[in-house]
Amino acid sequence: MTIDWCFKQRNGIKIITINDNLADEYIRTAEETLDVLKSIKGKSKVWLATTKYYCKYFAVYALLMKIGIKCEIHECTIELTKYLAEKDIIPLEFYESLKKDKKLRIDNQYYLKNREVDVDYNSLLIYVLRIKDIINTISIEKINNLRSEIKL
Repeated sequence: MTIDWCFKQRNGIKIITINDNLADEYIRTAEETLDVLKSIKGKSKVWLATTKYYCKYFAVYALLMKIGIKCEIHECTIELTKYLAEKDIIPLEFYESLKKDKKLRIDNQYYLKNREVDVDYNSLLIYVLRIKDIINTISIEKINNLRSEIKL
């Protein structure tokens, strides 16, 4: 999977108007998802894996909205996360953990593997807060550079 492939897909990567309101909403949703995660611990490995993944996914998607990138294919969103890590926008481990958590979600949700879900609320909160901080501090110049580079 590559970013180039994602651009060619119907619901793949699209450069859109920067949307601060949606960025804020996705961050709020990530924070809300973190609260939900706390309430289901020990109740369901399926929902724990799913909720943990979506907590991170919503935070990353908030950053994409801030940059003005829309993507409805999760694998492509993960590729964008890798791209942002390569550009030193986010830590590489954010990409790696999102990719790992997607696999865990799929294993537990679709294949009912009932794998253990390691949940560290503090590290998830840090994940969300670091992305929130990036959203609040990234310059319009950096955003425009990313948008230009990603289109190539």
